[in-house]
Amino acid sequence: MTHMSWSAFLDAVQERGDYRTPHEAERAARTVLALLGAHLVGEERAELAAKLPETFALILLNPLQAAEPLTPERFVRATAAWIEGATERTALWDVGAVLSVMTDAAGEDLTRRLLLQLPPGYDLLFGHPGPPGPPTGDR
Repeated sequence: MTHMSWSAFLDAVQERGDYRTPHEAERAARTVLALLGAHLVGEERAELAAKLPETFALILLNPLQAAEPLTPERFVRATAAWIEGATERTALWDVGAVLSVMTDAAGEDLTRRLLLQLPPGYDLLFGHPGPPGPPTGDR
C-alpha cells in the first residue's frame, strides 16, 4: 500500500476533528505526530512513516525527544501544552482525530504492533473521536 497523500490525510483529520480550517488540522497533526514519534522506535516507526505523507513522516522520524514514555493522560496534556488555546478536552479531540486517521493509514496489523510499544491505554486514544461505539465488553 502506498502512503496517503498530504491532502487526503489532512482532509480526513479536518473532517474527523471537525476543524474549521486545514491549518488547524495541520497544527494538530504536527503536534500529535511529533509527540508520538518520540515514543516509537525501530521498524514500526519506519513502517508507519512510510505510510504517511512525507512532511508528517519526517515529523514522526525527527520527533520531540521524550524523556520517558508518557501515559495517555500526559500525552493529551502535552498536546494541550503545544497547541495554543487548547484545553485537555480539546487536546483529547485533537489526539483522537489525528491518531484515528493515522491508524486508518497504518492498517490493523501495524497499529497493533505500534500499541505494543506504547504505555497501556493508548488504544483508547487511537479510536475515533466522537460518540463511543457499541460496548466491546472489555471495560
